[in-house]
Amino acid sequence: MVDSPTRSARRVVVLAVCLGAVVLLCGAGAMGWWLTLEPAEAIAARIPREDPLGTGSTRTGGPAEGRLIAGSGKPSQLPGSWPQFRGPDRTGMVNEAAGLARAWSDAGPKVLWSLEVGDGYAGPIVEAGRVYLMDYDREAQADALRCLSLDDGTEMWRFAYPVVIKRNHGMSRTTPAVADGCVVAIGPKCHVICVDATGGKLLWSMDLVRDFGTRVPDWYAGQCPLIDNGRVILAPSGREALMVAVDLHTGKELWRTPNPMRWQMTHASLAVMEFAGRRMAIYCGSGGVAGIDLADGKLLWKTTEWKIPIATVPSPVVLDDGRLFLSGGYDAGAMMLRLKAGDNGTLEPTIEYQLRSREFGATQHTPILRDGYLYGIRPPRGELTCLDLGGKVLWASGRGAIFGLGPLLIAGDLIYALNENGKLVLAQATPAAYQPLGEAQVLEGHEAWGPMALAGTRLLVRDLTTLRCLDVGATP
Repeated sequence: MVDSPTRSARRVVVLAVCLGAVVLLCGAGAMGWWLTLEPAEAIAARIPREDPLGTGSTRTGGPAEGRLIAGSGKPSQLPGSWPQFRGPDRTGMVNEAAGLARAWSDAGPKVLWSLEVGDGYAGPIVEAGRVYLMDYDREAQADALRCLSLDDGTEMWRFAYPVVIKRNHGMSRTTPAVADGCVVAIGPKCHVICVDATGGKLLWSMDLVRDFGTRVPDWYAGQCPLIDNGRVILAPSGREALMVAVDLHTGKELWRTPNPMRWQMTHASLAVMEFAGRRMAIYCGSGGVAGIDLADGKLLWKTTEWKIPIATVPSPVVLDDGRLFLSGGYDAGAMMLRLKAGDNGTLEPTIEYQLRSREFGATQHTPILRDGYLYGIRPPRGELTCLDLGGKVLWASGRGAIFGLGPLLIAGDLIYALNENGKLVLAQATPAAYQPLGEAQVLEGHEAWGPMALAGTRLLVRDLTTLRCLDVGATP
């Protein structure tokens, strides 16, 4: 006789119940036996794996565990200064080209020294014959603020602290700032340190994630610190503050700007602007652009008309007449904002014009304003480009001179532009036409994306793993 489906189902249920009872009895007996045993050792609590970008609650190491390591280098007696991101005035240029060569031989500029550095795009600065670089030591798993001799690259000292970082398009990518005997630097995971510029002793530190609720940006921190009149100005863009000012020598907080908009930190650095009797810091956050009064941290104005969903990297370019030129990659293009002062002292940003990405943009490096013209490297190929302040493109370097994500700077009327494969081009800074004066392969690596620094006749360039010092001076 064949069982019906109903009868078969009943048998299955009965068998399952019986089997469950047997398992329960066996389990209870085993539990009683286990409880009579002496514990062999304590069971360690599970520790969650550290978030590779440091955005979670687990954060190991940091400046409090740092140490100063002495080297044998000596400060150079050579003149010249490049004390912060984008140079002396944070404009990407110096006004003088005296002593600089205006043409190169086939061999190109002489390489004075070369140094292996950790994976990254961090830019160097120069002050009093010393080169400062925020590096990452992969072997020691530590951020390392290094002080090198401008003469030969020999390390004078480093302040290093442990922090675990996984390579994600490089590691370090911020440029320090030096003033009044102090060097301030931001690490990839938003640790901020201030050390004595001569000897490297730690003066103070902070953790923007811990102190302000900052979320470390994708591809790590790219913001470069601003030192302004004895204060360090930072944009944590966390739950607790959009912007903050602390005393340069002590780290004591002076003011903070609330962040009710919940904007997050981008890779952009601050620019300083003076308009209508106000001196303000301009910041491109994740949700827009804001102007903050440097006197007290008050939010003076904001706009949500300019934001880049993927990555905001270039800083605003400040014009003298209350205008701001904004540019970006990832199809953002460019925008000219104009501030207007109201009768009651308010400031209102308005859009003067916008450019599509095929006309002009800047994926990584901030364009440079010189004599009423803007010079930058526009996507997608990375052509060196000049445009007027009305947004008209006057010339582009074309397919024969492609720079990718490489940097540029200007000295007097000379443009130094480095392509991402290490070829350096010297060109005339003129709106008339693209006029190259010389070129040379100065690096053999790749991803030469880091900002350059010019101190006197010494040009510092880098790629992913090499920092190199070139002599770009005129031959006597």
